[in-house]
Amino acid sequence: MRLNLLLLALLLASAFHLVEQQYQSRRLYVAKERARAEGARLQAEHERLVVEQRALAAPARVQRLARERLQMHPAHPGITEYVTLPTAATGGAP
Repeated sequence: MRLNLLLLALLLASAFHLVEQQYQSRRLYVAKERARAEGARLQAEHERLVVEQRALAAPARVQRLARERLQMHPAHPGITEYVTLPTAATGGAP
């Protein structure tokens, strides 16, 4: 009789342990799927930001903004000033 009670207790403990393991497995699977979905979302966001960065750094756009906002103009010989450095008067050093 005692052996049957012991075996019944072991069987119940094993069943509860199995249920707990299945619950943990499902919980971890859901967490893994959420993390995978978040990773995919972040990857798509990164790709979108890279495309946006390339568009903002396009040479034509930068040149247009430099002209409009900063009043910058291309250099040409008519407005170019050349500066020469004074020679050092330190005992004949070249």
